[in-house]
Amino acid sequence: MDMDAYAKVRGERRKAIVDIKKRRRVPIGPHATFYFENYETMWQQIHEMLYIEKGGEVQIADELAAYNPLVPKGRELVATLMFEIDDETLRKRVLGRLGGVEETVFLKFGDSEIIASAEEDVDRTTAEGKASSVQFLHFNFSDAQAAAFKSHDGDVMLGIKHKNYPHMTLLQAETKVALAEDFA
Repeated sequence: MDMDAYAKVRGERRKAIVDIKKRRRVPIGPHATFYFENYETMWQQIHEMLYIEKGGEVQIADELAAYNPLVPKGRELVATLMFEIDDETLRKRVLGRLGGVEETVFLKFGDSEIIASAEEDVDRTTAEGKASSVQFLHFNFSDAQAAAFKSHDGDVMLGIKHKNYPHMTLLQAETKVALAEDFA
């Protein structure tokens, strides 16, 4: 959208995205939050970046390259996992013990367990074993698993099996409904 046109609807769009994001936000343990992305959240993110940074036409290709991989492709859920720790000392200590955390995330429902795969744009764990505070994860489903998720009326568990951050949570019903919409 042209930035002049976007500026006119920006406030309205930002209010609307709050409701969408609220249903797609899943805290887990004391420091982690999953933000399940979709077309609307990424559309908003791209437009906000263009609006704030004012990079014009030159910036568009970079923003699309950065955020398009985070739009679910019909048989996947995509999440940004953020370790949100305000205290710098605690943040360094926690992240310093979470190397490889991106390889330990799962979603379980019924007889299915989907292991997340990390976005491969950059390595998010250092050689010293420090994890990035932001991880981009894909939960790839088969056709049968996507259909089962959409029709599943039982619990859906989201978890991290990392030895230094073993936490799980059940998705709220409204979150499960919102995520089921990602399966085209």
